[in-house]
Amino acid sequence: MLRFSGKTVVITGGATGIGFAAAELFVREGARIVIAGRSSKAGEAAIKALKDIIEELVKKDTSFPSHMPIYVQTDVAIEADVSRLMELAAEQTGRIDVLVNNAAMFYESDFLTETTEQWHQVFNVIADGAYFCTKHAAKVMVDKEIKGAIVNISSINSYRALQKSSHYNAAKGALDQLTRCTALELAPHGIRVNGVAPGFIDTGLSVIGGVNELETEDFLHYYVKQRKIPLARAGFPQEIATIIAFLASDESSYIQGAIIPADGGLSITF
Repeated sequence: MLRFSGKTVVITGGATGIGFAAAELFVREGARIVIAGRSSKAGEAAIKALKDIIEELVKKDTSFPSHMPIYVQTDVAIEADVSRLMELAAEQTGRIDVLVNNAAMFYESDFLTETTEQWHQVFNVIADGAYFCTKHAAKVMVDKEIKGAIVNISSINSYRALQKSSHYNAAKGALDQLTRCTALELAPHGIRVNGVAPGFIDTGLSVIGGVNELETEDFLHYYVKQRKIPLARAGFPQEIATIIAFLASDESSYIQGAIIPADGGLSITF
């Protein structure tokens, strides 16, 4: 049985990395997918890839729901963009059942030299973006009496300190509190809000200054050989996608306000 047949899933930052892995999994589970992102090129490529997957699934089973995915160019840091995104999702699919707040950005920045503009740039995407998306998606769910699910993609950095990452870590910490507070406020409407806190995951955000940090000697020595990550490897987007789908499904019906670490055990070491 397809867990998300007849349901609409909105994913921010859904064209690449964890967001796209989640979109692919939701598609295979029968969902209507709405991807939001700033890059139209990446969005169009993601939609084409999802359409190809759907066509293959329909060839194998003609009864498979052939909902075509939708891309909406959106800057989640701008509330008007987010409002338009949710309106279009509701108009074109009739509903919003699941929101995945995945949009994020990161760059290394020394605390003493970074500008206020740089601080706000990261905070606006991660924290403000999730706030705008949660508010406008939840309004649709409440208006349509949909008992929906919201999944926020946080990071284990939300409760750890890291050099040159104060803006990102603080924004993810704010996202964790947004998860808990909205879980409390939206529960009376039947809306569940939870989060996933990945560790090192092999995505585009792993490439900093043109170098993939997961391939450096320091990472391989400290995190892999010395098992700072007990499972001795980085994770894959598909592994996070399975947790997202679980939290969005009825299988997690009694989980509310939780933030699940998915880091290979990194957060239990010191």
